Amino acid sequence: MAIVTNTTTGPERPHHTLWGDAWVRLRRNKLAMAGGIFIIILALAAIFAPLITPYDFAHQDYTAILQNPNAKHWLGTDGLGRDVFARLLYGARTSLAVGIFTQLIVICIGLPIGAIAGYSGGKVDNALMRFVDVMYGFPDLLLVILLKAVLGSGIYQLFLAIGLVAWVNISRLVRGQIMSLKSRDFVSAARAMGGMGRYITWRHLLPNALGPIIVSITFNIPRAIFTEAALSYIGIGVRPPTPSWGAMIHDGYDVIFASWYQVFFPAIAIALVMMAFTFLGDGLRDALDPKLRH
Repeated sequence: MAIVTNTTTGPERPHHTLWGDAWVRLRRNKLAMAGGIFIIILALAAIFAPLITPYDFAHQDYTAILQNPNAKHWLGTDGLGRDVFARLLYGARTSLAVGIFTQLIVICIGLPIGAIAGYSGGKVDNALMRFVDVMYGFPDLLLVILLKAVLGSGIYQLFLAIGLVAWVNISRLVRGQIMSLKSRDFVSAARAMGGMGRYITWRHLLPNALGPIIVSITFNIPRAIFTEAALSYIGIGVRPPTPSWGAMIHDGYDVIFASWYQVFFPAIAIALVMMAFTFLGDGLRDALDPKLRH
């Protein structure tokens, strides 16, 4: 079993003890727990949207165009008579899917590159990091737009375009964690027992670097959500009639003074989701801080 070496003082402690201590500290952080609970509630609302609202997100009722919030349409209707509350719930599916699936792509690309660079060092590290530096030099949003134009306009192409741009930071993080851990005693012991580089990296080094990686992913999810909202706002994100919070803001911008709710509610939804993930990320960072493990 891989052992985590405490960066302060004291004996080495197994993973289950450290993760248990981190969970206790996380529960004490009220903002982090509030953010996590909000994310869970939003995810459940998005999954069970058909049970919460009787309206379909694409249904157009031309007798109910631009209605203000009322008893029938809780958050009003848009210029095509579509229920804003229903589109907000179904739009949460899009936003959460973008945040989660893009991070899976980020992990699949950035984690191996960072791990190989950090453990190998030398020419391999230099070559991989120069490639990372080249990718880091491109403006993120511009590169996503270019990739989106090449890959196509589907939602899966959107996941891929954002993921292909967002992996750079996590590769640097993983590289730094691997380089700081590979000189520890438990790695030397694994080498002495005949462990090969790949085995040591995946069995010992990466498990001990999970804390910062999890925190980084938590912070990257709202960035991906905001990127999708920005792309949908300028008209190159999710294709209609699939609902997106950014597209809802775009649709309501032209009538913002007459129908303020079309912009207000999706904007509040984006702000709350980003705030919730930020609070959760801050809580995870504090909970997994090695200086607080005693």
